Amino acid sequence: MLFLGIDLGTSSIKVSVVDADTQQVVAAAAYPDTETAISVPQEGWAEQDPALWWECTTQAIRRVIASGDFNAADIAAIGIAYQMHGLVLVDEAGQVLRPSILWCDSRAVPYGDRLYKKIGAKRALSYLLNSPGNFTAAKLAWVMENEPAVYAQADRLLLPGDYLAQRLTGEASTSNSALSEGIFWDFLKNELSQDVLAALAFRPDLIPTIRPVFGEHGRLRRDVAEALGLKANIPVTYKAGDQPNNALSLNVLEPGEVAATAGTSGVIYAVTDRVASDPKSRVNTFAHVNHQRGGQNRLGVLLCINGTGILNRWVRDEFGTGLDYTTLNHLAGSVRAGSEGVRVLPFGNGAERVLENRTLRAQISGLNFNLHNRAHVFRAAQEGIAFSLKFGLDIMGATGTQPAVIRAGRANLFLSEVFGQSLVNVTQTPVELYDTDGAKGAALGAGIGLGFFAEPQDAFTKLQKLATIEPDSLQAAAYQEFYESWKDLLTKMLTDC
Repeated sequence: MLFLGIDLGTSSIKVSVVDADTQQVVAAAAYPDTETAISVPQEGWAEQDPALWWECTTQAIRRVIASGDFNAADIAAIGIAYQMHGLVLVDEAGQVLRPSILWCDSRAVPYGDRLYKKIGAKRALSYLLNSPGNFTAAKLAWVMENEPAVYAQADRLLLPGDYLAQRLTGEASTSNSALSEGIFWDFLKNELSQDVLAALAFRPDLIPTIRPVFGEHGRLRRDVAEALGLKANIPVTYKAGDQPNNALSLNVLEPGEVAATAGTSGVIYAVTDRVASDPKSRVNTFAHVNHQRGGQNRLGVLLCINGTGILNRWVRDEFGTGLDYTTLNHLAGSVRAGSEGVRVLPFGNGAERVLENRTLRAQISGLNFNLHNRAHVFRAAQEGIAFSLKFGLDIMGATGTQPAVIRAGRANLFLSEVFGQSLVNVTQTPVELYDTDGAKGAALGAGIGLGFFAEPQDAFTKLQKLATIEPDSLQAAAYQEFYESWKDLLTKMLTDC
């Protein structure tokens, strides 16, 4: 028996086929070969066309089938992971009405602030566990006011993964986890938030049928199956945002366990059983994949830095045209820790929740034209990303999250020794690296939703730890000094803005 996992990312679509018994990937593919661009019609906006997601998904699935490494007829279930917080509006025919407003889009911040004031800060933090910020509910408020004709035609409000599942199955569904990431979920009443419904005055029938994260979200349409080379009627049995799914892929399911990722954005995600919130919503709390309505509390406290992978790509493209990431990482490693005084603030990709939804420009500071070269910028960028995660982790610590170890997949920035060592040295927290990624996690999630695995943890009995990055205690003082100078730069920038 095989499971197909789809990871709908901002940069590309990745798919993996996983064997149910071995829990290992038998084939994987991605599409496109170059990173997908984000459309920026105006400063602070970030959009993508959901039709492009669908085209890339079909191409990736065709690629993985063309590998010939498995029998497509053995695929028993499909799982979906997806970029969080996006807004997709479709009409009665399921046609997209406007480009998706993405997770890093900043236009809705003032609308989220209005919702926060209308609901009341105390009530919002107690029931929603977050300020609406620039999450999906605030994005809907922006559309209602600025594009009333689009809103009038809308039949369903979908998160990106809901849209992909609808294209596969013809059915619209969502989950409590998806609604919580959109700030539509009441955690105390365990239902769609009546406060948000009333404050926004939007039609509740926009919300699709609410189904469990692990459970059937429709079956593969015959015409779609024939076009993709799959058998018809395969159930979609799992659907979750990329960060809860990343945690699942790392077997991070119980209170005190912590996952990290450093792809397009940088995230630290901690599981807790405490229904609590950050008073300033700098870190956010959502329903984890195994959070149960009326049952056990399993919440994910999420720290997000918007522009980590985007910064790393930007410095490569602007300072090292033609370099691959392996060469970039090698050059970064040729420079001493601390980048000889060069500091980079990685906040150049929209409103940052960790900075109370302020929109800063990224900054490179401390350049000396007689001393520094592009290798210093490469290293300083990766150190700046690590320092930004340390900054957020300190905020998480104030809410009770103090990890003994952080788990991550060996991918993206975690392929860089400079980044990994910088993160563990500045936080003095070891990082365990595993052979997994979002598409593999989505595939195993499908197996959980199908009932092949009795408990979620059973899907990860063969998870392989590849390495552990340990802090260097001899460098702790030096990294703390580097971090303090970086934080001084951030403080000045926040004061001046």
